[in-house]
Amino acid sequence: MKTFGLLHGPNLDRLGKRETEIYGRMTLADLEARVQAEAKTLGVRLEHFQSNHEGELIDQIAKWADAGLSGIIINAGALTHTSVSLRDAVAGCNLPCVEVHISNIYKREEFRHKSFTAGVCLGVVSGLGIEGYFAALRFLIGLKK
Repeated sequence: MKTFGLLHGPNLDRLGKRETEIYGRMTLADLEARVQAEAKTLGVRLEHFQSNHEGELIDQIAKWADAGLSGIIINAGALTHTSVSLRDAVAGCNLPCVEVHISNIYKREEFRHKSFTAGVCLGVVSGLGIEGYFAALRFLIGLKK
C-alpha cells in the first residue's frame, strides 16, 4: 500500500486559533483527520508530522525518504519563503513532493510570493484551503512509481 507524508511547518499547530480570517477555524487535528479520511477512501496510508523547528522538519523528510514513502505533501509555513536548508532537504529526498498553502500566497505580502521549495516540488497548490491537500494527494497517488 502506498504511504504518503503530510508535513506541516511553523505555526500550523495554531490553525483555528491564529489569523482565522486567513486560515479559517479548522484546527490542524481537524485538517489531518479529513486528509487521513480521504487517504483511506483512496486506498493509501498517510503519515503526518508538524513542527515549529526547521531541523525537525528536515529530519522528518529524511526519515520518510529512507522509509521509501511514495511522496510528500508539504506546507512549510513561513519556512517556504526563507529556508534554503528545507529546500535542499526536499530536493535531496528523491520523493515526489507537492507544496500546499491554505491561503493564496500571491494575494498576500510580497515576501510570500517567493517560495524556496516550489522549484524542487512537482507542483504547488495555493489558495484552495483544505481542498488543496486533497488535490495534492490525488495528484501524488496518480504518479507512476
